[in-house]
Amino acid sequence: MRLHLIRHTSVDVPQGVCYGRTDVPLRPTFMDEAHAVRQRLGLLLEGQAPRAVYSSPLSRSRRLARYCGYEPELDERLLELNFGDWELQRFEDIRDPQLERWYADYLHVAPPGGESFVEQVERVGDFVRGLATRKEALGTGTHEVLAFAHGGVLVAARVALGLCPLEEAFTQLDPYGAICTLEL
Repeated sequence: MRLHLIRHTSVDVPQGVCYGRTDVPLRPTFMDEAHAVRQRLGLLLEGQAPRAVYSSPLSRSRRLARYCGYEPELDERLLELNFGDWELQRFEDIRDPQLERWYADYLHVAPPGGESFVEQVERVGDFVRGLATRKEALGTGTHEVLAFAHGGVLVAARVALGLCPLEEAFTQLDPYGAICTLEL
């Protein structure tokens, strides 16, 4: 089974604003970016219809899935990191002592009302393990699965599968519109 994780296109959020679970708008360049994603997906799938298509419930992922011609099954395990009380605040404006602890250990420390990256890895790992179980039920052959999600989800999936050490998780973040293909 091949899992194609697709990061949504670029968002229309000012630089330095903390967002994760908030349903933020996409940039006016959506159509051009989405067209490029759809073309790359077509090449990857080589005309084969995906066995399943999933998406984060947030509109920035759903909209890309629909543009690419799919009506995805929504799965909350594909949501971006929950920044809790810090959502839609500029990082420089956050006056919370927890912020310094988070900066020092964002892998394990959660924002108030949010989740840590380790918790996100567990959540995304649960999604990926569920697909691996489904693969066994589907039998032999190549099965393509699409999941329209977020940058943190792509990173968390690689960590959950042991493809990237936790400590190196954010050394390279997939760009908007990236497609990360994982063999399950």
